[in-house]
Amino acid sequence: MDRARLAALAVFAGLPDEELDAVTKVAEEVRFDAAGQPLTTEGEFGHTLYVIESGTAEVTVDRDVVGVVKPGDVIGEIAVLRSGRRTASVVTSSPVVALALFKRDVWALERSAPGAAQRLREALERHSEPHSAAS
Repeated sequence: MDRARLAALAVFAGLPDEELDAVTKVAEEVRFDAAGQPLTTEGEFGHTLYVIESGTAEVTVDRDVVGVVKPGDVIGEIAVLRSGRRTASVVTSSPVVALALFKRDVWALERSAPGAAQRLREALERHSEPHSAAS
């Protein structure tokens, strides 16, 4: 993972280099090579959040489509930062490349990259608003 890739994502854009470096140390690239692959499953415990780098995925709650995620979107943060359980299912609608951050690493960013951690909390707040699509 390199700093330029992170800086190109809206959630991390404009962060100082030292914060981007802290995120690069813990972020892992994950690939979902086909449509129909689950990123999250509603009701399951979630230990990872994802930042979509490329591709799209469909968000469902109670089997109803409530949104589409696209590059730059953060998913899974509700389970990681608040409830522990996934609030939505997210299934790829195209091949997806995402950055994965495990719960322990997100909490560590509170100390090593507080600006990045704040951006992830802001994504949580946006998805916690009524009628929003999140997991």
